[in-house]
Amino acid sequence: MNQNLRQKYKETVVPMLMEQFKYKNIHEVPKITKITINQGLGDASKNNKALESAIREMATITGQRPVVTKARKSVAGFKIRDGMPVGLAVTLRSKMMYGFLERFVNLSLPRIRDFRGVSIKQFDGRGNYNYGVKEQIIFPEIEFDKVDQIRGMDIAITTTAKTQQEGIALLKAMGMPFNN
Repeated sequence: MNQNLRQKYKETVVPMLMEQFKYKNIHEVPKITKITINQGLGDASKNNKALESAIREMATITGQRPVVTKARKSVAGFKIRDGMPVGLAVTLRSKMMYGFLERFVNLSLPRIRDFRGVSIKQFDGRGNYNYGVKEQIIFPEIEFDKVDQIRGMDIAITTTAKTQQEGIALLKAMGMPFNN
């Protein structure tokens, strides 16, 4: 499954981008380097069961155990002390990255209610793309009955593209459904 997207990149996306942007060298063609998934936990700093279930769900979605991110300083307004768990993070590369991207584009995005494509405005200007998911149940790996709480997550797709146009062309060629 994950070989399909990598093969598509090598066989169709690279030649297409070389022609479109007039690259002379194959190494100039932008590629996806990593996908980072972050999830803020909110109340899980106090509730250990919520933390464990969030870790389990993130590991199921990504196929990799997440790293628990901890607070760097105490904030009385949020009732957070230094060292408390405040989120989860996973960085996917190579095979895991292509597998996740393929499942995300082909299975998860179409499951979003009233989905009309992802916005082009979520690029950072340097070819990297960020997308916020409101609920983790869009992923087919998650069983709806076993979800204790709806949590969102941020997905950052990091590329080697130098400009926003290169990043848009790369992700569009990889199958990302942009709305125009």
